[in-house]
Amino acid sequence: MRVALISDLHGNEIALDCVLADVLNQGVDQVVCLGDTATLGTRPGAVLARLRELGCPCILGNHDAFMLDPGLIHTYTEAPIVVQAVEWCRNQLSAEDLKFIASFVPTLEFVLDEQVRLFLFHGTPRSHMQDLLCTTPSDVLDEMLAGHAASVMAGGHTHIQMLRQHKGTLLVNPGSVGLAFEQHVAGKTPTLLCHAEWACVEATRGRVSVTLHRVNLDRDALRAAAGASDNPLVPWLLEQYA
Repeated sequence: MRVALISDLHGNEIALDCVLADVLNQGVDQVVCLGDTATLGTRPGAVLARLRELGCPCILGNHDAFMLDPGLIHTYTEAPIVVQAVEWCRNQLSAEDLKFIASFVPTLEFVLDEQVRLFLFHGTPRSHMQDLLCTTPSDVLDEMLAGHAASVMAGGHTHIQMLRQHKGTLLVNPGSVGLAFEQHVAGKTPTLLCHAEWACVEATRGRVSVTLHRVNLDRDALRAAAGASDNPLVPWLLEQYA
């Protein structure tokens, strides 16, 4: 069984379409979205419509939760531009969009074959706002993953692709479809990479493999999409896509 993991789409329709075309070309049995679907980018409604059309399971990310609970973002950041961009996104969404986001789940588990299980979340199993990194100390990881065991565990949130082995478990971050970061930002302003990211987890008769993928994006198309929007983040996006 082959499962495509996509995460942190952030309203980037162009990047999502490029990734889904690449996924189709690779051939998979299942696509799963690990959350943060609509906010920050210029086409939130279109991205949600694409996911509904795809019919894939979706994990609730922190930015998805911000759409359902307007006050929640203030527990995560007080950066005015981010708060404004999240509010702008919420104003673009329909009742149908919000109902769709409310159907997202905190975690998912897949049995890929008799010996391989895949456990999915957004940040960590205990919080969609926690960062799981290649540099996270082993004892801290034990606390983050407490009570959960699987051959492969995967989450997004950090916008950084990662493959790490921890006590026999493969920890995967597929990276970001819509806003791939050059490095972990830890609250600072990120620098974007001009590609979209996803991962494939494959199991065959107890053997498991993980492949990280990158898809180049058209800067001109990204600039045009940004220029057609009144999202508060447009000046920053245009700077990043220059």
